[in-house]
Amino acid sequence: MTAEQIIGLSLALLVMSVGLLGSVLPVLPGVPVVLGAALAHKLYFGANGASGWVLLLLAFLTILALGLDYLATSVGARKMGASWRGMLGAILGGVVGLFFSIPGILLGPFVGAFLLELLGGYEFRRAARAGAGATVGLLAGALGKFVLCVVMITLFTANILYHSLRS
Repeated sequence: MTAEQIIGLSLALLVMSVGLLGSVLPVLPGVPVVLGAALAHKLYFGANGASGWVLLLLAFLTILALGLDYLATSVGARKMGASWRGMLGAILGGVVGLFFSIPGILLGPFVGAFLLELLGGYEFRRAARAGAGATVGLLAGALGKFVLCVVMITLFTANILYHSLRS
């Protein structure tokens, strides 16, 4: 592996780390950044980049992660009785919560869903239950995206290292 390839792999992994962070923070794009870094690496390094089948697998995992995120949020919120207001509130609360560190990130979706459900006419107990469901769904989706990002980064890195050892 040349110095240029080592630097290229390091830069790709740095960008992928931002994507990994974005998989759990609502403001940053996550999984697509990991895929984008792999594609950019392939465009620059050509034959020394990830193989075509790995890139296809990463694209599939990207679609899967985004679908699972939506599904987890919807199922979690619906199971606990949230309406569209609760899901919107959970998203808005998550974004506002980013400005209040870890407690804000954890409590923001609940507070947002709870408040919007109260404003929509739900009684206190039902709004709290909807807020909890939306929050659990968002957290489950984030966990799923995080795990799939780790799998994607591992596949990419293993493929690049495998190609470099064979050369």
